Amino acid sequence: MYETYWNLKENPFQNTPNPDYLYLSSQHEDVLMKLTYTVTQGLGCGLLTGVFGCGKTLIARVILRDLGEQKFKWAYVNNPSSTEPAGLLRSIVRALSPQNLPEKKTELMVDPLLERLHTALLDNTNDGKGNVIIIDEAHIIDDPRVFEQLRLILNFQTENKFMLTLLIMGQPELKDKVDAAKPFSQRIPIRCHLDAFGEEDVGKYITRRIGVASLQEGPEKQGVSAAFSKEVIKAITGYSGGIPRRINTICDFVLLSGFAKKIKEITPDFVKSVIKEFNLS
Repeated sequence: MYETYWNLKENPFQNTPNPDYLYLSSQHEDVLMKLTYTVTQGLGCGLLTGVFGCGKTLIARVILRDLGEQKFKWAYVNNPSSTEPAGLLRSIVRALSPQNLPEKKTELMVDPLLERLHTALLDNTNDGKGNVIIIDEAHIIDDPRVFEQLRLILNFQTENKFMLTLLIMGQPELKDKVDAAKPFSQRIPIRCHLDAFGEEDVGKYITRRIGVASLQEGPEKQGVSAAFSKEVIKAITGYSGGIPRRINTICDFVLLSGFAKKIKEITPDFVKSVIKEFNLS
């Protein structure tokens, strides 16, 4: 709606995990390196925790994009079962295997599903592809048996390597849940955590996203981001807590309101008024 007014080709602050908009802060770069290493070197399992809206899902999408489908077969589960292990296994098998799941209830229990998973892993390995399972939003898992099931699938190995890589991601409480499942916790060699941004990174994050979406080229490309002065960045940092999802929402409504009121200069007071108008506090 406001893109033309601000000379943008698209909305730069959508809360979707678009890899094109990744801002590599030092901590995001570190996490991306470690989790990519976990996959490419076949370390078995990696854990990523972080506050809500800090970019965990975006990191997963970037790994998916960068490593591609030619070398890896992916299972991405963003709503893991919180009630029983078979539900999670069904999601994984369905993603990794082109074959339809059976309809008989006896064949949808854990043991038959594990057999099907092993077959799918073996088929993909024989085709020269690695297997990657990403469990997002894993903090919603309440049943300890699910973590035990994840430990068991890490037992699928050849003589010299894991047949799959498991990446498990969730909010900070996931760490305590994993640590409580000690046999599974001991199988995780790589652990990462994402915190909220500080003020400097908030400014660079906003500049990065506007730069990607800008229609301008050359020195003028940062024209829109120049509207976000240091004082404005400070205000946005305070209201957002440095959480990217909140930053996106605030900046989106600031640009929308600026377009509606035909303003060119964004001020801390204007940001405050937008926070109040859209009940963003």
